[in-house]
Amino acid sequence: MPITLLWAVDVYGRVYGLSTAGQCWERADDMLLELKRVTAGKDRCWGIGCDHHVYLNMMPSETPIRYREETYENQRWNPVDSFTDTLLPTDRWPWSDVTGMNPQPLHSFELPSRSWDWEGDWYVDQNCGGEPSQTGGWEYAVDFPANFSPDKKWNSCVRRRRWIRYRRYTAQGTWAKIPLDNPRKPPLPLCDISCGGWEMSDQSGRYPYLWGVSQQGEVWFREGIHPRVPEGSRWEEVEVPKEVAQLSAGPGDLLWALLWDGNLLVRTGLTLDSPTGTSWVEVESPGKEIEALHVAVGVSVVWVVTKDYKVWFRRGVNSHNPCGSGWISIGGEMMVVDVGLNDQVKKISCEFGGQLTEASQGSVLSCTDSDSELGPTDSQNSTKDSPVVEAAAPSVVPLGEADMPTPPLKTEDTLSTAGHDVPWMNVDLEGAEAARCAQAAGPLLGEGSAAATYALGTLETSHGVGEEDGPVWTWISGGGCDVDASSQISWLSPTGIWTTSVWVRKGALRWWRDWKPQRWVDVAVALEQSTKSDGRKDSIFFVYYTQYDEKKYLHVFINEVTALVPVLRDCHYAFAVYTAQRTKQRWPLVLAAQTEKDMNDWLCLLSDCCCKCRGLTGPPSRQALWSTTSKGDIMVHEPSFSLEAPANTLACDLMFWRQVPGHLRCVESNSLGLVWGFGWDGTAWVYSGRYGQQPTPVQMHQQTDVRSVHVYENQRWNPMTGYTDKGLPTDRPMWSDESGLKECTKGNTHPPSPEWSWVSEWAVDYNVPGGTDKEGWQYAADFPVTFHGHKTMKDFVRRRRWTRKCKVTLRGPWQQVPPIRLSDISLMPCLAQSSMEQVPVWALSDKGDVLCRLGVSPKNPAGSSWLHVGTDQPFKSISIGGANQVWAIAKDGAVFYRGSVSPLNPAGECWYHIPSPPRQTLRQLSVGRTSVFSVDENSNLWYRQGLTPSYPQGSAWELISNNVTKVSVGPLDQVWTIADGVPGFPAEISGAVCHRLGVGPMQPKGQSWDYGVGGGWEHISVRGNSVEAPRAPHPAPVGPPRSPLPPRPQVNGNAVGV
Repeated sequence: MPITLLWAVDVYGRVYGLSTAGQCWERADDMLLELKRVTAGKDRCWGIGCDHHVYLNMMPSETPIRYREETYENQRWNPVDSFTDTLLPTDRWPWSDVTGMNPQPLHSFELPSRSWDWEGDWYVDQNCGGEPSQTGGWEYAVDFPANFSPDKKWNSCVRRRRWIRYRRYTAQGTWAKIPLDNPRKPPLPLCDISCGGWEMSDQSGRYPYLWGVSQQGEVWFREGIHPRVPEGSRWEEVEVPKEVAQLSAGPGDLLWALLWDGNLLVRTGLTLDSPTGTSWVEVESPGKEIEALHVAVGVSVVWVVTKDYKVWFRRGVNSHNPCGSGWISIGGEMMVVDVGLNDQVKKISCEFGGQLTEASQGSVLSCTDSDSELGPTDSQNSTKDSPVVEAAAPSVVPLGEADMPTPPLKTEDTLSTAGHDVPWMNVDLEGAEAARCAQAAGPLLGEGSAAATYALGTLETSHGVGEEDGPVWTWISGGGCDVDASSQISWLSPTGIWTTSVWVRKGALRWWRDWKPQRWVDVAVALEQSTKSDGRKDSIFFVYYTQYDEKKYLHVFINEVTALVPVLRDCHYAFAVYTAQRTKQRWPLVLAAQTEKDMNDWLCLLSDCCCKCRGLTGPPSRQALWSTTSKGDIMVHEPSFSLEAPANTLACDLMFWRQVPGHLRCVESNSLGLVWGFGWDGTAWVYSGRYGQQPTPVQMHQQTDVRSVHVYENQRWNPMTGYTDKGLPTDRPMWSDESGLKECTKGNTHPPSPEWSWVSEWAVDYNVPGGTDKEGWQYAADFPVTFHGHKTMKDFVRRRRWTRKCKVTLRGPWQQVPPIRLSDISLMPCLAQSSMEQVPVWALSDKGDVLCRLGVSPKNPAGSSWLHVGTDQPFKSISIGGANQVWAIAKDGAVFYRGSVSPLNPAGECWYHIPSPPRQTLRQLSVGRTSVFSVDENSNLWYRQGLTPSYPQGSAWELISNNVTKVSVGPLDQVWTIADGVPGFPAEISGAVCHRLGVGPMQPKGQSWDYGVGGGWEHISVRGNSVEAPRAPHPAPVGPPRSPLPPRPQVNGNAVGV
């Protein structure tokens, strides 16, 4: 690792350097040098002298700094003198540059300053076009200007040759005065300078830029700085709206300036093509009544010291958002703060008489970037104004790039980090005494003590006048001091530990830009989290993108995120970020990662932040709502105390859904903590995790699922060739999906998501509804109509289904229940205060057989065995409600009610046929406490009227709504559905969570719908939420009771499990 320097200036103007390979401060060799301020970059340091001149110190290097001066000698041929320097009046100069526009005789070249020496005299370049020339370096052409070549031809009337002379920079390792501009007017005396810009976001490894501020508040930019011209060429003034007192440039494209009135200016539009930027944006001071005193800028951080010597950190700063989003009060009493490489922070504390300390990078992200919006936690701070977050104890928290690993703080006398395998490192400030106690206790601290304040070395032994007690520092610059994870710095010594933490995770993802032209865009992302003084977390997720060469960004407040859902998008590892506003607009933020690990890492990180923001810890509670997506992901919502209370009803778009590990097609629960589900292959699984905040870890098991992917081969008959794949222009594609709207061939059809892998080859599927012939074909008169398995005289089209199996393997808190494969399952809903020895569980096998699970209890959620219940035909949907009411739907759509089901007779006695709605075929139903809802094949929702304890079959079906694919009725008769679509959004993917509002004892059918998160949701279960809304106490009756009879229980109130 190269040796770099940390620079500082004391009150006497003496300059000191602290080497990463040294142990103490060393004063500059020039004892007469007196500087007011210094600014360091890579391999160099600039300073302002007390004589108002600018000085430059280039670090010694094995590679000398050489500059090649060149000029061209031009000649023209004439019949008398041949080639001569007597040119035509319209020709170029006899000695000129390569363009011929500027005269450059040999005697006009002078050394730019005393820091340069000539290496030799002028000589002719004997190479032409990179090849040695035998013509004395001459190049010939027909005329000026033209293409020159070393070959002399009969029509070559002009020629030229290049003269070269090198000069060497001889002032490396010393402070050299920069000459004044001549003949241009030099800037007025400078009061501040700042070096930066060598790591522009467009390209790294560039040479630095130099900015200056005059005593009259003008801003100047040094032009012409180049690796071969370290001094630059001239100063250029940059217009500012107000007078500037001080400025700071970061290694990238950040430039902040401090105004005399205490506010700040931000320069926007800094690029390689426009190094001076385009415009200024004013930012208010952190304190409303306290003006800013000093500003320091890093790669993506901004620190400010106000006139009360308090330190502030600007959050959300990035090249796409140079102004940031808000201030965080760090506290402490500092005079000067400087940000160096890797966003390390150095400061001059006013508490110790100008003592130099460094803020270690232990508070920044310790892991690398993956190849891959910040705001306050509480809603009252979630405004468009810049939020201000207060911190308690004096502290300085560094904020670094995610691609720079955390430097180990483990030295002989320093603290050690807790590890490098965690995504974030915390900062904990307790004071110098706590640091000494922790240091004496052992080398390894807990997670909350990962960074400290370090005193930056001591003075060398030979003191000068007035240095008996060490220098009193006034300025520091660490822009060229490189300290990373492999650095072993001997002069770092801890002086304190910090209390405030700022965490950042950065990476690169892909963003689905859903406005035209819709496409995937490579973006940079950042998750920034800060801890408030009361311990609350405050996080924002940023997405930075470029549109038409303009840098822009999106931001999402973590406390506003309602769901993080993996989605299916073009075989990408994609996930969607929902907020309440984006849910209403049906416009989620869709991002994709390069690998499955990157996607899971970001999902876990964002989900953890969301859960901490809402105080959710541990596994789901027993009252949780469970749901699955079409992708198979399991989502859970933790309801409030009373989800159905009219006064406290939570809008669906505000509900927060979190993911539970595992993969299921359908999931059902009840309030006793039992959760069952089955996958696409019908395998039954029971939840084996704990409920609530349990100290024991959740049991994780390997879980697999297999599903089939289908494509359809379509053909049309014609009299010449019979059935062929040559269809009509208006026909569907000859290879398509089931609807025929999308072309799907065996070659371009992939598994549902990258997590799935093929486990079989394509084969004809003979198990198709409607039957097939011996070759798997189904026939119909035309597309699209109902297909049948035999050919008739009127059948002009046919199709057959091809299938291929794929498999997914993962781990989750699910225990397999062999051996029967299921197609539907239902657990008896019950109230939260119920106690049951055995919980009735009814299910359907994949062949349509009705099953009853025995021995299911909270202590044995998997039960003991299956009991077969006889039927005359296969069933496709079943549900058990309060008072052991069992309803089912047969394959042909007929509805049945199971009679005489009780705890003593769990299988019941017989089936009672229930008439279906007129001209409708039901496909799914759900039974609650006292109500039954069902969904037909046309996505209509029906309510069963007339259900009473004496006549539990009801009397008639009433149409409630359409646009419903699944329904779930809870133990309080609450109704939740999966909607087929959202009104007003025809492009929305099918499957949205929907809540029926207004459901009550007097209005069991409800009144209206509330649409929530959606787009690819498959199933929902609300049968575990049984907390009733609190009721107001009734006044005590006056006088004797009106009836001597004892009060009768409520409907189904005496049934076990209700």
